[in-house]
Amino acid sequence: MSPHPPHEIALGPLRLGAGNPLFLIAGPCVIESESHACGMAEKIARIAADCAVPYIFKASYDKANRSSLKSFRGPGLADGLRILKKIKNDFRVPVLTDIHERSQAAPAAEVCDILQIPAFLSRQTDLLVAAAKTGRIINVKKAQFLSPWDMTNVAEKIAAAGNEQIILTERGASFGYNNLVVDMRAFPVMQKLGYPVVYDVTHSVQLPGGQGHASGGQPEFIETLARAGVAAGVDGIFLETHDNPSAALSDGPNALPLAQLPSLLKRLKQLAELVRTWSPR
Repeated sequence: MSPHPPHEIALGPLRLGAGNPLFLIAGPCVIESESHACGMAEKIARIAADCAVPYIFKASYDKANRSSLKSFRGPGLADGLRILKKIKNDFRVPVLTDIHERSQAAPAAEVCDILQIPAFLSRQTDLLVAAAKTGRIINVKKAQFLSPWDMTNVAEKIAAAGNEQIILTERGASFGYNNLVVDMRAFPVMQKLGYPVVYDVTHSVQLPGGQGHASGGQPEFIETLARAGVAAGVDGIFLETHDNPSAALSDGPNALPLAQLPSLLKRLKQLAELVRTWSPR
């Protein structure tokens, strides 16, 4: 894989990748209610502003790949996009959400600044092309079954559809049953493609299906892995956070408690600034 020059992505006043400051993508896993999503957005935006870290709000209107049929999935496309639009307008933050089908790309793009392709769907050509054709920034989660160099083909599908506003996100690789491991070599490998690379820390501590009817998690390792990813030179950090993880309707076992976000973010920013003095991109 021959290296490509770092590609900067403009998102309003924010500049992502290419040696720019570490940015944060954070929010609850799923939109649990309008009041909860708005409250979380306001609190996280305030924390990010206090730490002077560029911030993008994330939440899903539908979690289509829950472990159990009985698991909460979210409010659905129409109501979910209405809530995301309110968050975007009220708190003046960019917003990101997942899409799962081609038909969702256009309506989601009318509201969201970044369309996210879930890890399990990262090789779905028609979905990638539909997302690319909206002209929005596309964040692709690397599947648990893909190598970092396999993301070359994923990025090429999007670029071939006329969109080079691409972010690649590492979220761990399957390691036996109900476990994930993160290979830190993945970050420089994917950065050779020239696109910003994000580390999804909280999904990396997930234990997929580990509770039988739901996924478990090891949140005690969030900070350790986040520091490691920032030290490895990632462009952005992805964190699912919740004000009460034990009551979260999705992915609570691997969510960062909101109260821990300010101190973690301050330390990650300091580390990122140090790393960028060593090897500016």
